[in-house]
Parts: sequence; structure tokens; C-alpha cells
Amino acid sequence: MNPLKPQQKLPTHTVTNMPPHMGDQDLWADDAPLRHWAALQGAGAHAEHLARAGSAAGRDNTFELANQANRHGPELRAFDRYGMRLNAVEFHPAYHDLLDLAVAHQAHSYAWAHEGNAGHVAQSILTYQFCQPEGGIMCPMAMTYSVVPTLRSTPALESVWMPRLLSSEYDQRDIPAADKRGALIGMFMTEKQGGSDVRANSTVALPAGAGTGIGADYLITGHKFFCSAPMCDAFLVLAKTDAMGISCFLVPRWKPDGTRNNLFLQRLKDKLGNRSNASSEMEFQDTYGVMVGEEGRGIRTIIDMVSGNRLYCAMSSAGIMRQALVQALHHASHRSAFGKRLIDQPLMKNVLADMALEVEGALAMGLRVARSIDNSDQPAEAAFARIGTTVAKYWNTKRCPPLVVEALECHGGPGYVEECIMPRLYREAPLNSIWEGSGNIMGLDVMRAMGRETESLDALIDEIEQARGGNNNLDRAINQLKDDLADHDDLESRMRSVTESMALTLQGALLTQHAPDAVADAFCSSRLGNRYCGAFGTLPKGGDFDGIIARSNPG
Repeated sequence: MNPLKPQQKLPTHTVTNMPPHMGDQDLWADDAPLRHWAALQGAGAHAEHLARAGSAAGRDNTFELANQANRHGPELRAFDRYGMRLNAVEFHPAYHDLLDLAVAHQAHSYAWAHEGNAGHVAQSILTYQFCQPEGGIMCPMAMTYSVVPTLRSTPALESVWMPRLLSSEYDQRDIPAADKRGALIGMFMTEKQGGSDVRANSTVALPAGAGTGIGADYLITGHKFFCSAPMCDAFLVLAKTDAMGISCFLVPRWKPDGTRNNLFLQRLKDKLGNRSNASSEMEFQDTYGVMVGEEGRGIRTIIDMVSGNRLYCAMSSAGIMRQALVQALHHASHRSAFGKRLIDQPLMKNVLADMALEVEGALAMGLRVARSIDNSDQPAEAAFARIGTTVAKYWNTKRCPPLVVEALECHGGPGYVEECIMPRLYREAPLNSIWEGSGNIMGLDVMRAMGRETESLDALIDEIEQARGGNNNLDRAINQLKDDLADHDDLESRMRSVTESMALTLQGALLTQHAPDAVADAFCSSRLGNRYCGAFGTLPKGGDFDGIIARSNPG
């Protein structure tokens, strides 16, 4: 073929009735329910920072970085070319760019820089925003945020590490933390034989010198089965000491003498989702660590970190649901069928409005729990936080997967191909229900709170009772919940349904008191009525579907 000869025009087609590229989103300005609940829960003073973060997280380029970080996942580099052991993981540059963006907006530490001023509410909103483009970067953000209460049990470690954690500079270099501009911390608890039952852990720690107890040096030997974000600068690790049982240790990547610590990466997990983030198996062989908290009280020492991560899971799932809803609304607003836009079709209106209710309920409950953590110096709020965190973690993470599936279905076939964000959200959706305790663990924790910490249950009921009289369906649900709580027969096997009732009644109470009537009435008539089965698009007739959709629609 002569390349200089004009070519015949090839036949093609005209593209019609397809949604345009969404482009930049503003995850603060375009989210009216978020701004409403942020102000209600006391985060108004942080609005300027949250607006900047929402704009940055929602940029089209941020979503493309997330796409690249997932398509080009982390790679294990156990050795360098000379055969020297590195125990390192290499990431695509997009992953580092995303971490840089998140750290610059303090997605890992904002609460601790603003304690006493709704810092945890603002922190939860940052989680909600940054999880929308990509959940993989948020694992080290969540663990670094959650580690602070545990560090405070050992002031010598707190004084060294807190300035590093409060830095808003991301430093990806694999060098001693003392030489870096900022640091991140993770945690390694899970072992093969125990899973959620960390009391079955077999990793052992022996004193490295004459001293023992808080702040003393130990050498740790064992195997950890799930070590996510293994390039963090230090990790909290549970291990047994001979005399006292399970204790907690801070294990840095580099030892105080400037040599690499004995953190032997065995392999990277080939995961369903969260693929931009590395999760590994790791061996400890005489690995240097410093005891955190009292000897033999490792589970108690680390439990505050677990609680922080559970709040993260609740807000992360709310954020994933929000982005799935946004994608469905965009598609339905620009796609037509049977003579009118999808968003104007009565049954699609029902589906979209139903999903919008789910997202707002998840957001409202998560931020209410965050506010209780901000006010934990008040006994009633501290009691509410202990049970509310578990309830919110259970229910938000349980509702995330079916909502994402429904949003994917709204797209039809285009939502099932990898060029669309929906497959990535779909793979991410189940993660938070597994991390930091599965549904059964959450149910058992709620049961323990009912038995040992009756003030926590009383605080939850008091919160819900504030809305009594605002909605008949809610009043009936409150009465039914009290009956369920009074029935202790075969309680353990019923704890999922009891926890679900707590969550739905709490969400209904918050919406009845503080949301527009259209939102509250539709939520209570569906979730707290007699016919609810969990499927989306089953709202009863008579609701203001247009008003509910307009409240959540960025467009």
C-alpha cells in the first residue's frame, strides 16, 4: 500500500446515548448530605480543610492514579542484585503519588492535631473522601491514625514517634525513621492457626537485655500471616512472653544501630481486591522490638488501635457506597431507554433513592460514632463509643457489597468491564467486613458489651430514645429492639440480627431527628417497616423519590 495515497474513509458509527466522561468530582461541595452531617456533628471549623481534601481526592487525575496503581500492583524485592536481603516491596509511582496526596491532607493524623475540636469527625470525613478514588492507600492511613492511643501507653515511644506521625510529608525512602521527613505505622496480629483468635498466637518474645516490661527491648520469633502495608516504618506486633502471656511490641523496620531489622518477607498475597496495597506473609527471627504497655496485657494495649480501625472500616465503607451511588447517578442521568432518561423511570427512581438512603444512613451513623470518640471524656459518650463503633462497623461493612452490586447493575454491561471504576469498587467492597473482625466477631463483641458494660447498651438506647415520637415505624422498632435485648435465650446465635436491629434503629433515630422529612420517612417506612428484606428498589409508594435523589445527586 502506498502510504502517500489518500485512503478511503473507513465506515464507522456515531456514538449516541452514552454518558460523557465524568471528569473532576468535588467530594465535598457536591455532597450535600456530607456537609449537613459534618456541620451537625461539630466539624464546621474544619470545613475549609475538608473542602480542599474533597477537591483534591475527587480530581479526575486522582482517579486515574488509582486505576494505574491497581493495574500495576506491588512487587516483592526480597534481595538486591548482589544477593543482599532487602525485604522490600516496590510500588508503581501512582501508588506513591496517592499516598503523598493523602498524607499532605493529613488523612493519617488529622484527629490528633485537632483533639478536643471534632478532630475524629473530621478524620472520618477524610477517610470517607479518600476511600472513594482508592482504598488501597488507606490501609497505612488507617493504622497510623489508630496507633496513637496505643503509643500513649508508653510515653518514651510516644515522644519519639508522634512528631513523625504528625508530619504532613510523605517520605517513601526505605531508611531509618529518624532520618525521614515523616513516618507511617502498621500492625501485624494475624497468624495462620488463630485468625481472629489472637490468643492462639504462637509468636514468642524474649528479653534482649537485663530489663523487662514497658519500654524494654525484646527479640521476637514467629510467623505473621497477614502483614499489610509492610513498607511502613514500624509495626505493632503481638507476641507471647514466657511469664505473662501475650504482650504488644513496637517493631521498627530499622534497628537503633542503623541496620535492617529481621523482617523477612515470604510472599505477597494475590488478593481479590485492594490490589494496589501490598499484603504479605512475614517471618520474625530474633526481630528487634520494644514492649508497648504492660507485659501480658498486649490485647488490652492494642484494643484502642483496633477500635480506631473499626471506625475507619465503617467510614471507608460509607465512602465506597457514596462513590458507587455517584457513578450510578451519573450513568442514569445521561442514559435513556424507552423514551426517557433512566433517572426519570419510576422503578429506577426507586432504586436510586433507596441507595441514597443507605449511603446517608451509613454516613450519619459513622459520624455520630466519631463525635462520641471526640467527646470520650464524657462517660456517656465514651460508653456510646464502645458499642457504637462495633455496631457501625458491622452494619456499614455488611451493606456496602450489595449496594455496590446494585450500582454496578444500574450501568448494565458497561459496568462490568474493567475500563469502568465499578469492578474495582466491587472488589474493594467486601474487605472492610473482614478486616478488624468479621461479622461474627462484631456480634460477639456487642454481646460482651451487653453483658459486661451495661452502661454502653444504656447509652445506645438513650441515644435512640431521643427520637421517640418522631416516626411511628421508629417507635415500634425501638420497642422491638428492647424486647430482643431483654430476651437472653439462645442469645449468641441471634447476635447478628440483634446487632442489625441496633444499627437500623440508630440510623432511623438519627435521620428522624436531623435529616429532611423525605429522607427520614422513607428510611423508617422501608428499613423499620414490616416488609423490609434488604433488596434495593423496594421503597413503599408515596415517598418523595425525586427529593431524595436531588439531595444526593452531584449533578
